[in-house]
Amino acid sequence: MKNNKVAILVDSCNDIPEELTEKYGFYTMPLVINYSNRSYKDRIDISPQEVYDSFKQEIPKTSLPLPSDIMSLLDQIKADGYDQVLASIISSGLSGTFQSMNLIAQSRDDMQIEVVDTLNIGIGSGFVAIYAAELLEQGLDFETVVSKTRAAVPDSNVFFGLETLEYLIKGGRIGKVSGILGSALKIKPIISCDSEGIYDTIAKVRGRKKNIAKMIEIARDTIANHKNYYLALCHGDALEEMLEMKEEVNDLIKNAKIYSEGQISPVLGVHTGPGLLGIGVMVLDD
Repeated sequence: MKNNKVAILVDSCNDIPEELTEKYGFYTMPLVINYSNRSYKDRIDISPQEVYDSFKQEIPKTSLPLPSDIMSLLDQIKADGYDQVLASIISSGLSGTFQSMNLIAQSRDDMQIEVVDTLNIGIGSGFVAIYAAELLEQGLDFETVVSKTRAAVPDSNVFFGLETLEYLIKGGRIGKVSGILGSALKIKPIISCDSEGIYDTIAKVRGRKKNIAKMIEIARDTIANHKNYYLALCHGDALEEMLEMKEEVNDLIKNAKIYSEGQISPVLGVHTGPGLLGIGVMVLDD
């Protein structure tokens, strides 16, 4: 349900499932995946599975949304009758998308555009946009929604484990995770975004099964006694394992205000490789 005057714009790495994108009327700005012979718009003309299937031939590169695409999307939002826009953008610590969006927003004097640095990635960013949409549904004014959304950024987290760190290294996104690279190969870090929006290790465990168990434990500790929270499960070419995780957290799913699940965006898949499993949690005021 759209608020009359305020549009919410997200980038494709917010990983918001289609049903919630439709429910809240989000406008999605795709990042770009570049192969040697052509480029694709994230989730529009390439699927996550196509990216994983292509790895044997070529590991593509990724790039920011084209400025012309950002301008076109803002033109469309304006034509649809909106003059205020809240943009929920993936961490400035991981991508130049926030900076690019900010520059273009400042060049538009026909609209009031507030760009929120979610300091997060994937559904960790997406939850920030969903929270903003829920505030709008409560009838709050634009300025209040923007300030409450910015204040809630630290309350959203995504915790994920990888089959291998090689894609994070190749993509230059290793952040503060590099300290564990020299350790025994079976060590599996659990990664999250720190307060600067950069990847950091929050736990180290040996082996995949323990990695999954630890991730679930961290999610439970984060939710603790809160009655009001969003929850998501995500995967990168690891659907069966995600469904096994789902069994383990059924009680949390039942009590979540919003629950979503699905495969991460193709752009994120390029940087994390096959085998990602993650849990997103956003704790709200009770």
